Amino acid sequence: MRAIDLTDVTWRKSSYSNPDGGNCVEVAANFFPAVVPVRDSKAPDGPALVFEAGPWSSFVTAVKDGELPA
Repeated sequence: MRAIDLTDVTWRKSSYSNPDGGNCVEVAANFFPAVVPVRDSKAPDGPALVFEAGPWSSFVTAVKDGELPA
């Protein structure tokens, strides 16, 4: 597996996140169209997972549509 340099990436989190940090994920904004880096907002120096854009979009849509059980 290849490492991706994310040191200069701008991260964003959901507008639903509370200002105190909360339990959220952050997504790299405008990183590269084909992939979506994602990290834990509580551990910004920890690892990031990198997903292909298509499957990530399908996951987000399923969450928004309530298709995934809690």
